[in-house]
Amino acid sequence: MDAWYREVKGGIVVKVKVIPKSSRPSIQGVDNNRLRMKLKSPPVEGKANRELVETLAKVLKVPKREIEIIKGIKGREKEVFIPRLNREDLEALI
Repeated sequence: MDAWYREVKGGIVVKVKVIPKSSRPSIQGVDNNRLRMKLKSPPVEGKANRELVETLAKVLKVPKREIEIIKGIKGREKEVFIPRLNREDLEALI
């Protein structure tokens, strides 16, 4: 299993490195065992966190209300829980 995610009961936890204030949101691939994501929003008042959840929800086809940032809420390196997703689905969608 790759180190940038791990399967847990009920879903997957993904390690993410966020790059805020980018020109447009995008997934940049995996680097240093983290999924790199560029976000347009600044890291102010939770705007970047909301955009992170919205972007992951859209790409992974999961309702955004079900995605949870479980670690790193105030930092650039985060861990995000995505329910009902398995390894095969994650790798196919990213």
